[in-house]
Amino acid sequence: MLIDAGISCRETEKRMKRLGLTMEKVKAVFVSHEHTDHINGINTLTNKYKLPVYITEGTLRHSGLNIAKDLIVPFTADNPVIIGGLSIKAFTKFHDANDPHSFIVEDNAVSVGVITDIGAACERVVQHFKQCHAAFLEANYDETMLATGSYPYHLKKRISGGNGHLSNTQALDLLITHRPSFMSHLILSHLSKNNNRPETVQNLFAPHAGTTKIIIASRYEETALYEVNGSANSFIQRDKRVNKHPQQLAIF
Repeated sequence: MLIDAGISCRETEKRMKRLGLTMEKVKAVFVSHEHTDHINGINTLTNKYKLPVYITEGTLRHSGLNIAKDLIVPFTADNPVIIGGLSIKAFTKFHDANDPHSFIVEDNAVSVGVITDIGAACERVVQHFKQCHAAFLEANYDETMLATGSYPYHLKKRISGGNGHLSNTQALDLLITHRPSFMSHLILSHLSKNNNRPETVQNLFAPHAGTTKIIIASRYEETALYEVNGSANSFIQRDKRVNKHPQQLAIF
């Protein structure tokens, strides 16, 4: 399953193919919120592959998406949805969207969090982060770069406010304070093009990695495919062509 689809259908297909994945195996798309960088590819993807789209009524109403009615499936926070062997549970978050959610994806005893576009690490974020064997976590901006950059004041306030985005230092504080001992992978995501640098994030987090593999997600290409086996002492970067451990939960 996919969570959000902000890049084009063609680019999604190309990136998945390079990872040895195919859209034909995707069974559903979940939508976190209606901002365009999270939904741009959904119309084409769902129309081409006839994928059900799990989306809240509020997000759909504000999204402008043109999805066939029979493909729309509403979801609600804290009520897991079962897709094949996966359990996907949404939880609410602080962000300047109509009805935004983050997600926990579970496969047997392995949990992966998708926690981006959050203005603050609230109690719900902390609670779910503590469950994660792996997580996609937002590290959107460097505070100094944002403060001294060219964005207008109102946009700086929106980004750094309680309903905007998580800074590098806020994300690091979440890791240091609330990382579970069994977290094997942390994929730092949603880096700002103008207010952050991958090397800045890497240098900030590397001294605190411990047994957790730190990965910086690129804006411009797919991240390698990893398999999470529930052990903080064992992480595997999977061969892109061969699924050696199909029982494990793959993330990219």
